[in-house]
Amino acid sequence: MSGHVNMASRKSLQANRANGDKYSVLLPTYNERENLPLIVWLLVKYFGESGYDYEIIVIDDGSPDGTLEVAKQLQKIYGDDKILLRPRATKLGLGTAYIHGMKHATGNFIVIMDADLSHHPKFIPQFIKKQKEGDYDLVSGTRYQGSGGVYGWDLRRKLISRGANFLTQVLLRPGASDLTGSFRLYKKKVLESLVERCVSKGYVFQMEMIVRARQLNYTVGEVPISFVDRVYGESKLGGNEIVSFVKGLLTLFATT
Repeated sequence: MSGHVNMASRKSLQANRANGDKYSVLLPTYNERENLPLIVWLLVKYFGESGYDYEIIVIDDGSPDGTLEVAKQLQKIYGDDKILLRPRATKLGLGTAYIHGMKHATGNFIVIMDADLSHHPKFIPQFIKKQKEGDYDLVSGTRYQGSGGVYGWDLRRKLISRGANFLTQVLLRPGASDLTGSFRLYKKKVLESLVERCVSKGYVFQMEMIVRARQLNYTVGEVPISFVDRVYGESKLGGNEIVSFVKGLLTLFATT
């Protein structure tokens, strides 16, 4: 019986390698030296097990904690064909990090995710499967459907997140259940098109990406994910971010 399972598994791996698709994972980093080795190891593990062709592009924005030095060591371990280092001198924002990463991406699909272990790479094969089922232009991880959930947040953060998502749904009717998440799979040309049109910064950026996708009639698939609060380092959700989010939301409401 196990021989049949192994044979089926090998055939699945061969089929995934032969389908011609390549997945470029964009990892913007800032002070992630503790998290980066583990997230890279998990990415290599799950891509290796599923057989999909991939590359990991680390975009470090001048981290003072030595993240780039750790990334260089990881490149030596896994090879410069799998780990690409595309650092920038200073912190320039998420949108420009994606643009910078895409310039160097050789995949026809792009995965965006956080490097702080809040997004588990085990969900990526599910994203890929979902994308192929409906030939979706983008697949978004959702904390608010099916088996999705949030772990490690206090009640305040959960209420803020739920409230922000509810307010967004009411005002913008985006056709997706999780607007502020940042764990997604895009067709490369779709992500390029969306990033060109987005003007928001901070937490509103991910939300605007979905809203613009709806405007352009791109198709969106969703996969339930477990979101775990960052393992090392500090979470950054203060009063200024909340005010910026509300301002950005109202701007989108007025202009879309």
